[in-house]
Amino acid sequence: MKIKVTSLYVDDQDKALRFYTDVLGFTKKNDFSNGPYRWLTVASPEEPDGTELQLALNNNPAAKAYQQALFQQSQPAAMFFTDDVHADYERVKARGAEFTMPPTDVTASTIAMVKDTCGNLIQITQLKRW
Repeated sequence: MKIKVTSLYVDDQDKALRFYTDVLGFTKKNDFSNGPYRWLTVASPEEPDGTELQLALNNNPAAKAYQQALFQQSQPAAMFFTDDVHADYERVKARGAEFTMPPTDVTASTIAMVKDTCGNLIQITQLKRW
């Protein structure tokens, strides 16, 4: 058994696709509709057949409440790992991203927090090598 898809609620799928591809650098994996429903996923170019992130529309009250509660508590909706958080911070910031936390040393890692323009905070993490 393995994780193939995980979902992230967004308030605008087109805006989310732009952020996750143009700003973070992920690639669009799936994008198809069935009536009003749109299945939209992105994946890391480093692992194109790895885990996909579904950019799911928060069009129900439970999804919207969950997303807003996480954001208001400064909790990340997702965590992405990198080998160089400082370089990714500079790259993503140069593409217009708004960070709520620059690279900061915490226990066993260095993390940065960025707004995804769609209602979420995303944590970018570099694990410390001992």
